[in-house]
Amino acid sequence: MFGPFERMVAGRYLRARKGERFVSIIAIFSLIGIALGVATLIVVTSVMSGFQTELVQRFLGVNGHVTIQAYAGQAIDDYTALTQKIRSIPGVASAIPVLDGQVLLSTPDGGARGGLVRGITQQDLRALGPIGGHVIAGNLDAFTGDDALVIGVGLAQAYRLRIGDPLTLISPQGAATAFGTIPRVRAYKVVAIFDAGLNDYNNSVVFLPLPAAQVFFQKPDGVTGIEIRLTDPDRVDAVAPALREALEGRKVYARDWRHANDMLISVLQVQKDTMFIVLGMIVLVAAFNVVSSLIMLVKDKRGDIAVLRTIGASSGAVLRIFLMCGAFVGVSGTLIGTIIGVLFCRNIVAIQHLVERVTGGRVFDSSVFMLTTLPDKVDWGDVAQVVVLGLALSLLATLYPSWRAARTDPVEALRHE
Repeated sequence: MFGPFERMVAGRYLRARKGERFVSIIAIFSLIGIALGVATLIVVTSVMSGFQTELVQRFLGVNGHVTIQAYAGQAIDDYTALTQKIRSIPGVASAIPVLDGQVLLSTPDGGARGGLVRGITQQDLRALGPIGGHVIAGNLDAFTGDDALVIGVGLAQAYRLRIGDPLTLISPQGAATAFGTIPRVRAYKVVAIFDAGLNDYNNSVVFLPLPAAQVFFQKPDGVTGIEIRLTDPDRVDAVAPALREALEGRKVYARDWRHANDMLISVLQVQKDTMFIVLGMIVLVAAFNVVSSLIMLVKDKRGDIAVLRTIGASSGAVLRIFLMCGAFVGVSGTLIGTIIGVLFCRNIVAIQHLVERVTGGRVFDSSVFMLTTLPDKVDWGDVAQVVVLGLALSLLATLYPSWRAARTDPVEALRHE
């Protein structure tokens, strides 16, 4: 498409000589603008995609893909037989009975906060990867009996709780007496501390052995829900018919992970799309700089264009020469920006820690963003979209100036030389 003659002339125009520095400086700033725009867009979209992916994966790690729940104030009786029936459904990897209850968590030094108690067996707790695989203190072997308790690292740090310390659970659903309802109060011993990677879980979720939770919440031989994990979370609809058949006649309802987190996922997707549009404007502005630098180059080379036309160069050859000049700036800027953006994403956690040490502030607040660490994954699909956007805008920016160069009348151009 581009011949040796055209490549030679385009290369000559890209190398500034004496008296041509101004146009060259504008081209350099255009290249830098495209590079910064592409890099910024890659970093932001990759972080947003990583944040969405990490959040969904961690929610799915601690919660089931499908949750069977009893109606408020009720319990699922004969849950053992129902759990076995659900586990036999094709596509179901596991089914875990749980007993959930809202409580007030009270520490010996007077600290208190609301929390969620989850009654679960020792075997099922070990099977929860974000919990059983991330115990940072204590041991799940002690998660037995009627006074064992497993808490998150956020709760432990907030109230300086260590292994063996007591934590009191206060349930508002107590016993009715002549003087009113008396809350149920019971102290348990911390036997293990976990780090689930989710700030909400680390701060407000505690685990009790299932028999102890049944005694505390006065639900003997019952649970409030069954969490189902599938071999493929995206095949929820394929499992739904068999699951409805297994639940027929029971006063329960099912909710899958898509509906449980649909609001959060939708908000994250809207934010990602908005940021892509807003930051894409940076690349668009840089592309306008390419237009201005190329127009100035065409105006500066009117005499050269006229000479080229008179010695036999076609208008198409002139068009391709200036297309190459503009494309070099756009392609080079996009390539440099892609490299910078990918390297930044790969080292974003180290950069975060460096900025925090230098400024003394916090770049990523886990209490606001739910995750405990900043995602550092590169979404190559988003990178490809950014590269295509950068190349498309850069190449489109070269069309009009190149067309004007090809339309230059050699007679009119030489008349004013």
